[in-house]
Amino acid sequence: MPHQVPYTNIKEDILQLLDKVLSTGVPVEIERKGKRLVISPAEKRRKLDCLEKHPEFIVGNPDDLVHIDWSSEWSPKL
Repeated sequence: MPHQVPYTNIKEDILQLLDKVLSTGVPVEIERKGKRLVISPAEKRRKLDCLEKHPEFIVGNPDDLVHIDWSSEWSPKL
């Protein structure tokens, strides 16, 4: 769904608007003289490319986690 921008604001912010379209991949819709214009990147971005990075999460093969020996780290509190 394109983000709508009033034409009056586009004159001042065109470069920032273009940079936002490039970084987010979200098209921008502008109405001028009763016609709709859409600014969108030529290349499609994958949805996964738009995800925010979370360095606190584990990156790697989840099967590797199955084989970790946690017995020395765990002690039951009874």
